[in-house]
Amino acid sequence: MWRSCLRLRDGGRRLLNRAPGGRTASVGPGLSPQSPARAYAPPTERKRFYQNVSITQGEGGFEINLDHRKLKTPQAKLFTVPSEALAIAVATEWDSQQDTIKFYTMHLTTLCNTSLDNPTQRNKDQLIRATVKFLDTDTICYRVEEPETLVELQKNEWDPIIEWAEKRYGVEIGSSTSIMGPSVPAKTREVLVSHLASYNMWALQALQAHTVPAEVSSSSLIGLSWLTNPSVNQSLGCTWGQML
Repeated sequence: MWRSCLRLRDGGRRLLNRAPGGRTASVGPGLSPQSPARAYAPPTERKRFYQNVSITQGEGGFEINLDHRKLKTPQAKLFTVPSEALAIAVATEWDSQQDTIKFYTMHLTTLCNTSLDNPTQRNKDQLIRATVKFLDTDTICYRVEEPETLVELQKNEWDPIIEWAEKRYGVEIGSSTSIMGPSVPAKTREVLVSHLASYNMWALQALQAHTVPAEVSSSSLIGLSWLTNPSVNQSLGCTWGQML
């Protein structure tokens, strides 16, 4: 499970060893601070303005350098991540950009920006409650009765995630063909709230980002699986949670 993470780390040593300067580079189209609403508008493209990408370790964690400029978030905060593995993954996103920077392809950078800037200004308890409340309308708990091909597809794709969550957390979730969805027991909510309390803000922000947008999943269970279940992260070789 850790092999791909280790390959990523070994392959990123060249990024870590480059010497940076002290200037800063904003991730947005401009170099000046932006308002939260503008900073988190749909991403755009921008002409690549740097040659080299490197990583350094500072007091607050690992920093990304574009030539001699330190990367900053859309709200002009220093872009700092808690682990070397995550820093290498982010630096690789920037290093792989061609003549045009396509921000919408840089998913880890986007997640880190959200964690650092916290544009919704939610605290830990609010993030936990919002995630658990999403069980009421969780996409994979709603099932169709026909056509048979879709019934089978939902069963094959979604049942394993529900079964994984029930076994992993020792809870009951289930699914339903009713428009009201399944009735999630109060005990299930209590267990998940207790479990999520052990997550840091980085993990909770990542979970929210992977759960809430309809174009991503609209499923807290898929989000939890993506965060902690290695079987759904085979392309990465490790989970997002293990990079924090």
